[in-house]
Parts: sequence; structure tokens; C-alpha cells
Amino acid sequence: MLSKALDGVTVIDFTHIGAGPTSTMLLADMGAKVIKIEPPEGELGRKLGPSWIGKDSALFHGFNRNKLGVTLDLKSSAGVDAARKLVSNADIVVESMRPGVMARLGLGFDALRTLNPRVVYCSISAYGQSGPYAERPGVDGILQADSGLMSTIGTENAEPSKVQAPIIDVFTGYVAVMGILAQLRKTTETGQGAHLDVNLFNSAIALQQVSLSNYLADGAVPKKIGSAAPYSAPNEAFKASDGWFMLAAYNGGRWERLCDILGIPDLKTDPRFIDSASRVANREAMKKVLGENFIRRTRDEWLSVLRDADILCSPVSDYDDLMNHPQLAASKMLLPLVHLEFGEIRVPGFPINSVDMSAVEHSVAPRLGEHNKNVLESVGLSDDEIASVLRVA
Repeated sequence: MLSKALDGVTVIDFTHIGAGPTSTMLLADMGAKVIKIEPPEGELGRKLGPSWIGKDSALFHGFNRNKLGVTLDLKSSAGVDAARKLVSNADIVVESMRPGVMARLGLGFDALRTLNPRVVYCSISAYGQSGPYAERPGVDGILQADSGLMSTIGTENAEPSKVQAPIIDVFTGYVAVMGILAQLRKTTETGQGAHLDVNLFNSAIALQQVSLSNYLADGAVPKKIGSAAPYSAPNEAFKASDGWFMLAAYNGGRWERLCDILGIPDLKTDPRFIDSASRVANREAMKKVLGENFIRRTRDEWLSVLRDADILCSPVSDYDDLMNHPQLAASKMLLPLVHLEFGEIRVPGFPINSVDMSAVEHSVAPRLGEHNKNVLESVGLSDDEIASVLRVA
């Protein structure tokens, strides 16, 4: 079972906000013991809202389930010494400081591998550990802009738009896990750890492999075309009499069936629409004809007819709609977690074998410093040493 796949693996988590916490949360979901290190005042992610669950942001809870929480002042020698003791017994370190910060603290890869040669050390940053932008900070929206992704989102002549979910942060977290697990397997064979450079910029480039591949092939800068796919048509949203739905009817005989359903069979032999590439080239004309027909019936009526004809379609749902989605209930992708103060809260769950993973007991994101005593005792610190290490915020 995936929830036990990483039993016995210990992760020290020096990350904050999105990408890093995503990676360590996924490792925790798979059974790793993740010790989240925060400054005494808490990591920045606790303070990013709305929305809130008590004093902590809902975002923080979404990124930090199943972790043990420890506060250390890494600006003090006692805090750094405690962190080094934790790392000496760990398998994985994940950090998301600016390049060079961990090294200056004495917690960089070169310093820590002398303590623990097997450590898999993953650095997550905006632009990477080297190159002209290495020192630059960045967050999801900055990288959506700088990587070109934002230039492809929205409609022509509209103001710049971005994907509202922090897609690059989350994708970077998944990329980090892929690298960590691959290196962990190699380390079990060689006994040697490694330093992994994972960054938002590279992840943003990888995320755009379709649109960038097209650009690299023909040099054409992508246009903003809203819901449409630049490589196929019809593959976009249309408006019914009472709302929007998404349609994909570009292959497998679906275009021909769509024309028959709409009562416009002549379009099947119209040279402007004879194949998907032609329809892409004449998209506006195609949309005009289809739109004039779709507006005559309700969305649910069209969805029923189209599904019966094996034409791919879906309502354009908002989150209220999503909460009533039959597949969401069946997939058990919303995890109920029990918060000591606020009762049950829900967060998005682990996407692989989600039904099995939902049956596992999960813990809510840690309260600030919740596990200080137990974790620090586990690496041999006495009560007096623990008291000297911890600074009350």
C-alpha cells in the first residue's frame, strides 16, 4: 500500500509556502516521517489568507498534513546544532531557502553530507542553484509570467491572466518527489547521497511541453484563445441557452456525429472543416456556426445528447458544482482531518489510489511547535538543552 511505501524514511523539511511543502506532504502521505522545521514565529505559509482555520491559513493546512512540527531559530548556534542532529539521522532533507542561505547557516549539502553521507538533499528555489537568475526570488505568479505561461492564458486583448491555482508551485513539488525517490533508490545501492536542484523555472518550462514544442517547431508565438486547444478543433467551451460546457469533438468520427446531431451535415464535407487542422485554421467560422446551434438548447440537454453519441463533453463547473460531482465523492479525494480546536476540516488528498489512501488515518497540519519536545528528545537532547534551543515567539 502506498501509505506505507516509505515507512522508516525520515525527512527533515526546511520548506515554506507551496512547492517545498507539497513535496514533503506527498512523502508523508506515502509513509515517511516528516519533521517540519519552522522559525519560532512560524513559516510564511501560515499567514497567507484568506481563508483561515483559526490563526492559520487554509493554504497551510492544504500543504502540511501528516507532518511533525518543530520550531528552531536557525539564526542561533543552538538551533543550527539541533537541526544538524536531526539531519544526522535522516534520509532526506528538503529546503526552499534562497540559494546560499542554507550553506551560510552551516546546513548546506556539503556541510551535511560530512555528517550523513547518505542524505538525499533537495533544494527547491525559484530559478535554480546556478545561472544568472539563481539569486532572484520568485513565487508562482512571477514564474507564470516569466516562463511564458501567462502569455498563453486568457483571450486576445484582455489583461494578463494566470492559472488561479498555484500550478507551478504544486507541479514543482511533484517534480521534487520524483527526483527524491529516484535518488533514494540509487542511494540504497551506492550508499552515497546527492544534491538535487529543483526549481520553479524549470518546472514551468516542463509544464508547457506541448505549447513550447509547437513553438520550437514553427516559431509561431501562441495566441491567447481562451478555452480552445491550439492543436485541435472543436476542443473548447460553447454557450448553451443557460450556461457553458466544454466540447472535444475533433477525432474518431466525433466531428461527423456532431454535425449530424446539430442538423448541419453539409459541414462534414465543407473544405474549411474537413479535418481538425482545417478547423483550427478556420476556428472562428466554425465557432460561429456551432455557437448559433448550441444556444438553442440547455446545457444539460446538450450534454445528454452528446454523451449518448460518445462525444467528449463536460459542464464548465465552479467549486460549488464540484462539491456535488459524483466522481469526487467516489474518488474520496477530499480528506477529512480532525483539528483539535475546530473539529473536522477537509483538504484535497493524495491522487494515486485515492480511495485506498483515504482509508488511511491522516493527521492535520501541525500546530506551531507542536512536536518540539518529542522530536528533540528523540535525537538525544535533554530537557535543559531543549529549553535552551527553543525561543518563545
